Amino acid sequence: MDFEIALRAALVGIGGTIALDVWATLLQYLVKTPATNWAMVGRWLGHIPKGTFQQANIAAAEPVGGEAFIGWAFHYGIGVAYGLLLIALNGSGWLVEPTVLPAVILALVLLAAPYFVMMPGLGMGIAGSKTPKPNVTRLKSLFAHTMFGLGMYATALLINHWFGAMNTP
Repeated sequence: MDFEIALRAALVGIGGTIALDVWATLLQYLVKTPATNWAMVGRWLGHIPKGTFQQANIAAAEPVGGEAFIGWAFHYGIGVAYGLLLIALNGSGWLVEPTVLPAVILALVLLAAPYFVMMPGLGMGIAGSKTPKPNVTRLKSLFAHTMFGLGMYATALLINHWFGAMNTP
């Protein structure tokens, strides 16, 4: 993967992450649904090197220095990785002529990560089964990942509009 392809793929992932965050913020203000607390994700990540992968209640776990930064950096780092994965799976031609379906399908397949890794690690159970409203938790993640996929697609279109379509060999 050459530099231009990698850069555009990373920007697609960042754009998708921004779309997810805008969606979460809208939900927070319009329907009073709390957004993900990325500091708690940072706390969880900070305990993994100490040998604790799963927390019973992440809010009760000992704080970790820089946990908010760690959580937000992880959030955007994962977005970049998913943008790169999208192009690795679909080829650089997707950046030239982006289509919505590959981005949204990938985002939905990637729900496995929060459902089976992050939520259990944070003490929320598999797919949020230990939360007060598991189905609301699941739907929130489903819609957030859908917005992430739509955001990746929209970002690819914007990149082509602003910087021109990429030339592929």
